Amino acid sequence: MTRSISILGATGSVGEQTLDLIRRNPGDWNVVALTANSNVAGLAAAAREFGADIAVVADENCLGDLRDALAGSGIEAAAGRSALCEAASRPAAITVAAIVGCAGLGPVMAAIEQGGTIALANKEALVSAGEVMTAAVAKHGATLLPVDSEHNAIFQCLQGGKIADVRSITLTASGGPLRLVEDLSAVTPEQAIAHPNWDMGAKISVDSATMFNKGLELIEAHHLFPVGLDRIRIVVHPQSVIHSMVEYRDGSTLAQLGPSDMRVPIASCLAWPARMDTPMAPLDLPAIGEMTFFAPDEDRFPATRLARQAAEAGGAVPAVLNAANEIAVAAFLKRQIGFSRIAVLVESVLDQGDLPPAPRTLEEVLRVDEDARTRATRILEPA
Repeated sequence: MTRSISILGATGSVGEQTLDLIRRNPGDWNVVALTANSNVAGLAAAAREFGADIAVVADENCLGDLRDALAGSGIEAAAGRSALCEAASRPAAITVAAIVGCAGLGPVMAAIEQGGTIALANKEALVSAGEVMTAAVAKHGATLLPVDSEHNAIFQCLQGGKIADVRSITLTASGGPLRLVEDLSAVTPEQAIAHPNWDMGAKISVDSATMFNKGLELIEAHHLFPVGLDRIRIVVHPQSVIHSMVEYRDGSTLAQLGPSDMRVPIASCLAWPARMDTPMAPLDLPAIGEMTFFAPDEDRFPATRLARQAAEAGGAVPAVLNAANEIAVAAFLKRQIGFSRIAVLVESVLDQGDLPPAPRTLEEVLRVDEDARTRATRILEPA
């Protein structure tokens, strides 16, 4: 049976891997909408290949180029934030939400409000707007399926089980490319994005290097799997074979194992509640040889500590943490600050006090986000 699909962030890492799976299963999918930030060539090529109904670029300055690239195809071209939300609101059996950062909040909410199934790869949506998003999911009868490998692993381990029977949830972390690097102050962007296991975009790769990625995942897991923050743990597992674990009250622990390839959790969401073929080779445990586990080093990588504190504080604090981190990572990638200053900048913003009240709507979330970005930018500015 052919199913309809929209991909928000089609030219990013998750979007491209989603398209690869669709390409490998011709005839199974009808592509409704594809979006990108500013990659007109990649977006237009994908829209033509998969016969999308509409292609949307976030950067309004790129609209002319997108129309030229789609000329004669019959594919609708649009641009801007409102166009992204309009495309996301079009009925689709599943919407893959893979726009990085708070830029994806509006489109994710629009997809939720049309009541379909959302394969959520935008962790910032739940970090910054967890209560708002989960309330909207309940109101509109939507379904959230987690794409992040860790949360997807937890979701799979919970199939057939009950949240009430869960004793603990363990998120595994690779430790990133810098786990064994002694002098973090001298780390370059090239080193930070060179992840040993995963092929990801620059921002999420830096987040993995700082461990902010795991901190954000902790907050996301708190909203997706309400077992209590004290029952969500983080363990460093450099091999990235076990993607997360769920321990039940009878002492049983279920773990999801798989290759370090995002097409596995993406396929899990696309086919849910069934399964689909992927190009992955079978897991070869003898070749892997051994698996190791360590507690996070929160002295060298304080991000997970800051994220847990933000989750415990609740209200606007997680959104502030996320926004400050986005500003800090962008500054690091532009070589404006050193690697070690990322966490310092985030903590400085959180320590300012006088934070906005808990947001109750998406508009309030976006105002909190803007305020936090302003605070972080002011700290970055030279005295």
